[in-house]
Amino acid sequence: MSTKPWPAPAKINLFLHITGRRADGYHLLQTVFQFVDCCDELDFAVREDGVIRRLTEVAGVAEADDLTVRAARSLQQATGTSLGADIRINKQLPMGGGLGGGSSDAATTLVALNQLWGLGLSVDQLAELGLKLGADVPVFVRGQAAWAEGVGENLQPIELDEPWFVVLVPPCHVSTAEIFAVPELTREAQSLKMPAFLEGQGRNVCEEVVRKRFPEVDEAMNWLCQYSQPRMSGTGACVFAPFANEADACHVLQQLPSQWRGFVAKGLNRSPLLDRLALETHSDERTV
Repeated sequence: MSTKPWPAPAKINLFLHITGRRADGYHLLQTVFQFVDCCDELDFAVREDGVIRRLTEVAGVAEADDLTVRAARSLQQATGTSLGADIRINKQLPMGGGLGGGSSDAATTLVALNQLWGLGLSVDQLAELGLKLGADVPVFVRGQAAWAEGVGENLQPIELDEPWFVVLVPPCHVSTAEIFAVPELTREAQSLKMPAFLEGQGRNVCEEVVRKRFPEVDEAMNWLCQYSQPRMSGTGACVFAPFANEADACHVLQQLPSQWRGFVAKGLNRSPLLDRLALETHSDERTV
């Protein structure tokens, strides 16, 4: 296995507008992605026999359906490499929480195995492969906070404040497909310009629908609004609110009712995956 795990960070959506729908049924979005420093961790051991194995059980996810396994196999097929990998996943991010854990795991797999297998694919090529696995995968591959449009694949890097966040994890699993299928979901939201977002405009149009269907999300939002301006990430279920410093965020988390889950995380414009990749690249250069 790798000597140091590869991080797969969470993302939050600072706003989310659905501005239309394509002929193929995919929704057109506007959003801003920012990373936080809470991560899944993945380890990879290169195999010479071409076999891809997941060595860690993930509750409710069969190995063949796991995005890490699918990412590794798509990379194999795209490049024709004869190498394989054993993959271990230390799962920290909640599933169905709107934090992009599965997409982040897939992106980390593409980036790590491209390096470990010595394939030499560009970031653009990896992002294109990632898009076939999920609309959120490219932003994790590129590793920069971004303004996103299209189905989430048209990305423009953006520099944002990096506050501390309190993130609450309601005890429910929200299906993105189910929320996008709800008839009353706003699908013609006003298109927003970046300066307007930076001035504080924009909302998550999925929030109202999710709060009506999942009382746990509504309760979390109501509790968090005592301390800051809460928002929901993606299609939920996780909700978050910014704070100026770690101490303030930790103080709020300490007030959390004991039966609830939550964590404090730092907002990041640069993914820790890029730093891990740089470490591997420098290691390779030293051994040449």
